[in-house]
Amino acid sequence: MALPSYEEHRAAARRRLPHMLFEYIDSGAFDERTLAANRDGFGDFRLKQRVMRDMSDLDMSAELAGAPAAMPIALGPVGFAGMYARRGEVQATRAAVAEGVPFCLSAVSVCGYDEVRRGGGIAPWFQLYMIRDRAYMRDLIDSVLAAGAETLVFTVDMPLPGIRHRDARSGLYDAGSRGLARQIWQGIARPGWLWDVYLRGRPHSFGNFAAAMTGRAGLGDYWGWIRENFDCSTNWDDLAWIRARWPGRILIKGVLCPEDAAAAFDAGADGVVVSNHGGRQLDGVSSSIEALPAIVDAVGGRGTVLVDGGVRSGLDILKALALGADGCLLGRAWAFALAAGGERGVVAMLQALKVELRVAMTLTGCGTLRQAGRTLLDGRFTSS
Repeated sequence: MALPSYEEHRAAARRRLPHMLFEYIDSGAFDERTLAANRDGFGDFRLKQRVMRDMSDLDMSAELAGAPAAMPIALGPVGFAGMYARRGEVQATRAAVAEGVPFCLSAVSVCGYDEVRRGGGIAPWFQLYMIRDRAYMRDLIDSVLAAGAETLVFTVDMPLPGIRHRDARSGLYDAGSRGLARQIWQGIARPGWLWDVYLRGRPHSFGNFAAAMTGRAGLGDYWGWIRENFDCSTNWDDLAWIRARWPGRILIKGVLCPEDAAAAFDAGADGVVVSNHGGRQLDGVSSSIEALPAIVDAVGGRGTVLVDGGVRSGLDILKALALGADGCLLGRAWAFALAAGGERGVVAMLQALKVELRVAMTLTGCGTLRQAGRTLLDGRFTSS
């Protein structure tokens, strides 16, 4: 059975997407050193192969932030996904439901929360960014809660957008008629995308912020709104403000140091996501997998610890679990799969990860995820 790899989906997405959209998914901040570190960091940890163990009853099921999962992954928040495939967030949600894993809707999705809930058949997790208009934030939180959301992923490492040179060169930031014209011109070079996504997939807007973004026409206009409205003053008091309005689970996404992880739990969070925003914000910081062990040790089992950034295979997932994560969020992996093949592409990606994880668990003698610990690693981490 041929299993699609990350690189195969990436190559197919490059062929299908307009240049600026592919670059948006693929790029990182500044010189992209942290982007590379996320990918390469998993290679610093080696699994320990074990033999002659009965692995006939292997169990890959997990619980992520209180949600049952067929394997220890969730589809993390990815912006603009409705521009990669027609009503892309709905297609990705359906794939997640089919394979039994959670889905988190990006705050800057094309499809709004209600559409994804109706079309996908579940109430997904919801990513929250803090914007300056607190009245709008209050109404957004209330509407998502009323729609059935139980888990909020509060992303705190983007008080303003990072500097991404590839996005600037591709034309993603060009606003007004020039930006819209450049977007259409690049779309003409991808007729399959132009017909299926751009023309048949309308409306294209920030579904969750559409009411606040009247008069915006192109991707560059949306980025201008983000720069104008994301709030650099956000602090732990804002988490208390959210906690008072949100009775469900709150995960703090964008934590890279143990002190911030501990502060998140002290402020009322139920979990953290160890993340550097896929290498898209501050370049030159540690990879997520490198930062993970110290954060796990610092929080001492106080709640959920997830990790994202550079997860490409089932081997990577098992390494993250061995280092103490409860599970992984996927970003680029499902975005490229969605662009390459829509819902079926995301299903194929998830099925490939499941097969890879099964092989990794079997050959390390890890029968259940509860057995995943640092004893699975050979080399730098050997203590249980």
